[in-house]
Amino acid sequence: MTKIAFIGLGNMGGGMAANQAKAGHAVAAFDLSPSALERAASQGCTPVGSVAEAVKDAEVVITMLPAGPHVLSVYSEQIIGVAPASALLLDCSTIDVETARKVAGLAKAAGYAFADAPVSGGTAAADAGTLAFMVGSDEGDFARVETALEPMSRITIRAGEHGAGQAAKICNNMLLGISMLGTCEAIALAEKLGLDPERFFEIASKSSGQCWSVSSYYPWPGPVPTAPSNRGYQGGFATAMMLKDLKLAQDAAAKSGASTPMGAQAEALYALFDGMGHGGRDFSAMLQLLRGQAGEL
Repeated sequence: MTKIAFIGLGNMGGGMAANQAKAGHAVAAFDLSPSALERAASQGCTPVGSVAEAVKDAEVVITMLPAGPHVLSVYSEQIIGVAPASALLLDCSTIDVETARKVAGLAKAAGYAFADAPVSGGTAAADAGTLAFMVGSDEGDFARVETALEPMSRITIRAGEHGAGQAAKICNNMLLGISMLGTCEAIALAEKLGLDPERFFEIASKSSGQCWSVSSYYPWPGPVPTAPSNRGYQGGFATAMMLKDLKLAQDAAAKSGASTPMGAQAEALYALFDGMGHGGRDFSAMLQLLRGQAGEL
């Protein structure tokens, strides 16, 4: 049994912490939300009243926080120097590469092993323990990182040194955002041309248009029973979170001098949809905007 501190019990973190508890680990869980703490307690975690209390005896510290400033603040002010120096620090938040590397530097200077380990898979995978982790770490720390993430993971890949996990996550989600828009455009056009969207799924999922957004997350109800399109686009990966990741990608592109015109267009479209009040809907609900049916959501 490993002593784990889990900080951040939102839509993703709650399921992740629960899977650590299901694996038999002692999970001290903290969040600013009382209801999140209640859910964690019902799933086998031990709720605590502060970050410091959570990490004081931890062997592994896992954080799942909203953005870079939160990660930097929590690590620099509440974890580093409070958790035992032998603790493994894992940040699973999606943040900018620069902040990830800054936190890694602070942790290493204080004698900690640290990894940025953002995830892919959404809330369903977080609950099921089948997330994909993209890890930025020292090579010698990776075996320990992989073991710590195992209860939450379908696959864990070391992307490279510190910050590489965040780079992989940003690029992957930019690709996902673009491919979902392409899928939604194709479905909307197919419908206008009189082709049944379910029949289009049969064709696209077995031909050159096949991609994850088609085969695993089809935005039209029916063909993929587990997709959010079958539950009013509730749950899954919120439009606001996709927009956050696309903004990170565009900021990284600007700083690195990369050309990402499709990423920029995707950011603009998801920003429009978010501005219409649909930020809480799964990002595949973009189909309804392209069909002219956003008002029906």
